[in-house]
Amino acid sequence: MIYYSLVIYVTKIYVVRHCETDANAAKIFQGHTDNDINDLGAAQLEALRGYFKDIHLDAVYTSPLLRTLRTATAIAGNKGVPIIKMPDLIELDGGVYEGKTYSQIAKEYPDFMEIWGKRPWEFNPQKGESMVAAYDRIYNCIREIAEESREKTVAVASHGGVIRCLLCRIIKNDIEKLPEVPFVNNTGVTLIEADGNMNFTIKVFNDISHLSDDLKNENSNVPLGEY
Repeated sequence: MIYYSLVIYVTKIYVVRHCETDANAAKIFQGHTDNDINDLGAAQLEALRGYFKDIHLDAVYTSPLLRTLRTATAIAGNKGVPIIKMPDLIELDGGVYEGKTYSQIAKEYPDFMEIWGKRPWEFNPQKGESMVAAYDRIYNCIREIAEESREKTVAVASHGGVIRCLLCRIIKNDIEKLPEVPFVNNTGVTLIEADGNMNFTIKVFNDISHLSDDLKNENSNVPLGEY
């Protein structure tokens, strides 16, 4: 009798949100603004380095902004793997909202919080990027990475807004379900697997087990519909 073993090959993609910046702590809309990390962020990266210490990686992809580049460097650690910048991993461009606190934005643009919290698919700031465009961009970028990395294990350093869009696409496949998908935490790790047909499955969602209580900053995001 001949026995056949079924081997299913998958591509593993660890998607990681960057560590904290002062703008995160102050609830400022960062977007494309290239802020450096703060002291808490640096400590989070040391913990993140430990998380990935024994995880094999073939490459680390990153948004070109400083906060993600530093996060990607911590993920790569001493593995000697390439760190590859991909512009499409960048955060949503907040246009006229960037550099302002959410409370300031709410005062200057009265409809902002209603749209941001309840109808984010309508978000389309002046001089910025629409949520619809970001939703498509990040999914296409992750799919490109998966295609290039078939049967490998890679990591991605990106941003809260677009990671949320990506997870919504995978979990709900409907941008109007975005309010049902929470933001991930700073240095939260999500593991996505892709099969040979590029079907994505989330295996781990927003793992922050590497962060001690003093390194967690759950309140750095603005709650949906509040400011």
